[in-house]
Amino acid sequence: MPGSGTDHTKPRLDLAGPIVVLVEPQLGENIGTAARAMGNFGLSRLRLVNPRDGWPNIHAKRASSGADDILDNAELFDTLEAAIADCQTVFATTARGHDQAKPVVGPDQAAREISERATAGQTVAVVFGRERWGLTNDEVGLADRIITFPVNPAFASLNLAQAVLLVSYEFFKLSTAGALPFTMPTKSAPAGKEQLFAFFADLERELEKVEFFRPPEKRDTMTINLRNIFTRMQLTQQDVQTLHGVIMSIAEGRKGPARGGVLDGQEAGMLRALLAEHAQGRVPNERGPVRGLSRLLRRNPTDAERALWDGMTKDRRFAGRGFKRQVPVGPHIADLVSFPLRTVIDLVPDQEEDAAGAARAEKCAWLSARDYRVLPVRTAAIQADVAAVLDDLDAAIGSATSEQ
Repeated sequence: MPGSGTDHTKPRLDLAGPIVVLVEPQLGENIGTAARAMGNFGLSRLRLVNPRDGWPNIHAKRASSGADDILDNAELFDTLEAAIADCQTVFATTARGHDQAKPVVGPDQAAREISERATAGQTVAVVFGRERWGLTNDEVGLADRIITFPVNPAFASLNLAQAVLLVSYEFFKLSTAGALPFTMPTKSAPAGKEQLFAFFADLERELEKVEFFRPPEKRDTMTINLRNIFTRMQLTQQDVQTLHGVIMSIAEGRKGPARGGVLDGQEAGMLRALLAEHAQGRVPNERGPVRGLSRLLRRNPTDAERALWDGMTKDRRFAGRGFKRQVPVGPHIADLVSFPLRTVIDLVPDQEEDAAGAARAEKCAWLSARDYRVLPVRTAAIQADVAAVLDDLDAAIGSATSEQ
C-alpha cells in the first residue's frame, strides 16, 4: 500500500529537463532533499561539485525519501567549470545581485527558456550555490542567465532543496501543462431537474406541515430561496437521494417509517380490514380523522408493507420517485403514493370481505377519476418474491412516465 503520495507501481516520469548542479554542498541531508525535490518533478540528472563531506553520503540517501536512483547516478566533479563543460546554456541561482550585466529571470521565465533550449537539443544546467553564502561572483560569471526568486527582500535566503524545488516545479508545470495527478472522482451523475423537482415537492410539503412558510405572503420568496440553496450546490443523484432520505427520516420520526407502533404484523392487518369495512373511518369534509388514521397505519405496518417498503428504500430505481407510506389523498388513505408521479400502489390482501372490497373499489375509482394511476399489488406476491414485485412496479412506473 503506497503511502505519502509515493507509488512505485506507477511509471516514473523523467523529463528532458536541465541538469541540476550543486556547488560544494555542505550537508548530505541537503543533497538528499534536493534529490527528492528533483524526483517530485521529473528531473533526474544531478551533478555535485566537491561536496564537503565526501561522496557517497549515507545521510543524503536517508533524506532522499526514495530518490535513490538520482543519487546513485549523480556525477562528481572537482570544479564548476568541469561540471558545466558540456553545457550550451547555464543558469545561476542567487538571492543577491552580483552587479553583472546578465539577464535576470524568475523561475517561471527560466522554465520557458530551459524548455525551448532543451527542445532545440541543447544541454542546459541550473547551478545552485553553497548553503551559507551561495555562489561567488566568479561562479555567477560562468553562467548565461541569473535566476532569482520573488521573495521577501529582507529575508531572501532559501534552503538549498527549496530553491531546487522551485525551479523543478516551474519546469514540470510547464512541461505537463499543469495537469494534476488526480481529480475528484465522479461516483454519481449530476441530478436531473425531474429528480430535483420531486425532492423540492417533498421538502416543501413536509415544511408546509410544520408551518415553516410564515407569514403566508412570503411563501413564494422563501420557496425560491430554499430551492436556490440546493441548486447552487450542483447536487448529484446520490446527493439528492441522501437528502431525500434525511428529510423523510426527520418528517416520519425517530422510529422510522417501517418500525415502531404497538401492533405486530397480524394485528396491523386486522386493523386495516376493520377500517376498510367501515370505509376507513372517513368523516365527510374533515381531514383530522383521516390524518390521524394515516399516522396510526404508518406506525403499524403489516408484514407485507414492511417488506415492500424495505425493498423500495434499498432499490435505487425508486430513489427520487417520491413514494410515501400511508398518506391521505383526499378522503382516502393510500398505501403508497408518489405525488410527483401521481401514482398509487394499492396493496390487496389475500382475503377480503365484500364491504372491504367495495370500499377499495370506491377508493380506486376516486383516485383514477383524479388522474392517479393505481397499481394493485397482492400481498401474497410480496411475500413470495419481493424482487419480482419491484421489477413489475418499476416497469409499470417507467411505462407510465414515458406515456406522459
